[in-house]
Amino acid sequence: MADPSYIGRFAPSPTGPLHFGSLLAALASYLDARAEGGQWLLRIDDIDPLREQAGASDAIQRTLEHFGLTWDGSTHFQSRHLERFRDLCDQLQQAHQAYPCNCSRKKLAAYGGRYPGFCRQGPSGSGDFAIRVWCDHNPVEFTDRIQGHQHYDLAQDPGDYIIWRRDNLVAYQLAAAADDAWQEVNQVVRGVDLIDSTPRQLHLQALLGFPPATYAHIPVVVNDNGQKLSKQNLARPLPEDDPRPALVAALELLGQHPPSELRESALDDLLGWGIAHWSLAQVPRRIALSASTLELPFDV
Repeated sequence: MADPSYIGRFAPSPTGPLHFGSLLAALASYLDARAEGGQWLLRIDDIDPLREQAGASDAIQRTLEHFGLTWDGSTHFQSRHLERFRDLCDQLQQAHQAYPCNCSRKKLAAYGGRYPGFCRQGPSGSGDFAIRVWCDHNPVEFTDRIQGHQHYDLAQDPGDYIIWRRDNLVAYQLAAAADDAWQEVNQVVRGVDLIDSTPRQLHLQALLGFPPATYAHIPVVVNDNGQKLSKQNLARPLPEDDPRPALVAALELLGQHPPSELRESALDDLLGWGIAHWSLAQVPRRIALSASTLELPFDV
């Protein structure tokens, strides 16, 4: 049954052009929203200026339009809301739910990524401070619409985590949790590489009194070496010519299998079929999908 109250989003970082793995995430979230008659928002997660690539935000929007993935409303830029993020950070500190920390990576290297709580009673010394949020042993549980039941003990892994960085930038977890709430996003469809972020974002939303979203984490696309397609792993930008072969390939990997005659149809017809036949239940319940299983007419 359609749900017109559905609000989904696609939230890329402007660190370079979109690649085939980006398309899979964008297409899945777009089809899930449109199949419900809901809204699909575009948010640019531009909160790390040192990693941003000049012109990437505009290029992302042009690519989405080229592939027929049109969003509702204006594009939301996280960088325009830094003061609101800082207010939330201060709110958590004032409620004794977060605290300053000046532990170095070198000091924490022996703890395998888990924060042991050195600064819970106050940091030693001076210098720049990050802000960490307290985690107790109350489990964070949610049912992922693809990956099934999830159970996390944040106190055990990763321990108290950073919500404001030492270089005075908001951390991803706080920005994502807050913006989803402020934009009234209630359905998040994204790559499974982000599933470990979900309990942290749910934890923050609970602390801040924000309503939680529902999540679906799709498999990520990997290259021939088993590496996730990413800008760091030199994934190729999406082709700028005919978008249909890439869309058909993305639909196939998502378990949707459009009929062969649609491969030469108009872009609107192909996307219309995808919306009408979208089934999240057909998306593989896996962590990774190999692009090499398809004969793609472009490099990934």
